[in-house]
Amino acid sequence: MLYFSRWKAIAVLAVAAIVCLFAVPNFFSPQTVAKWPEWARRHIVLGLDLQGGSHILLEVDANDVRAQKVDQLRDEVRRVLRDAKIGYTGLVTRGDNVEVRIRESSDVSTALSKLRELSVPLGGVLSATGQRTVDVNDAGGGLIRLTVTPAAMTERIRQVVEQTIPIIERRVNELGLVEPTIQRQGIDRILVQVPGLGDPERLLGIIGKTAKLEFRLVDVSASAQDALAQNRAPPDDDLLYENRGGQKTPVLV
Repeated sequence: MLYFSRWKAIAVLAVAAIVCLFAVPNFFSPQTVAKWPEWARRHIVLGLDLQGGSHILLEVDANDVRAQKVDQLRDEVRRVLRDAKIGYTGLVTRGDNVEVRIRESSDVSTALSKLRELSVPLGGVLSATGQRTVDVNDAGGGLIRLTVTPAAMTERIRQVVEQTIPIIERRVNELGLVEPTIQRQGIDRILVQVPGLGDPERLLGIIGKTAKLEFRLVDVSASAQDALAQNRAPPDDDLLYENRGGQKTPVLV
């Protein structure tokens, strides 16, 4: 039979009481809790299993990544041969391959040498394996075939996932919800869990929205300070603000 001293029993009961006090705000509405002192507003964050929410598993489009990688290799082949002033015909992509035919047989060895410079050791988590990004082979008859290696494809998909996670985090944080879970799952998937959000379509809309980048010229012929003082920008101009050293500075564009 277990025996606890009186002071130990009192300490256990005190800790249990404190934990229960932290859970009290969970039983009141947010409007009611907002009227309480700030130190009393803290509440226990319920996970997806307790309060429900949205659970989405995103998967990288491997076919699209593969197509972009092969197209990039084709453009690099074109650049290398042009820089080396080597004539070629029939530069095409076939699956994971890029094929190019060298016009003059005397240029084949030089073309192979130049194109093999495109094959570099893999970086990232696969850097220690000694694998390379591209296999370059002489298929005969002046035809050179370059193949993106499976390891290079895997590494590119990994990079896409790593680049996508911070973007998803910024967009999900716009919802103002607490404790979202955004993490890699496997090689090509991202798990997104947002407790308290019962509308997964809204979450998909935020995650899937397309970013827009706009370039505009700064109008140096007019004074942004004058436009700010008059509360009116010149015709065909907009008064915007840019961040300079933590301060917002007006500019005309």
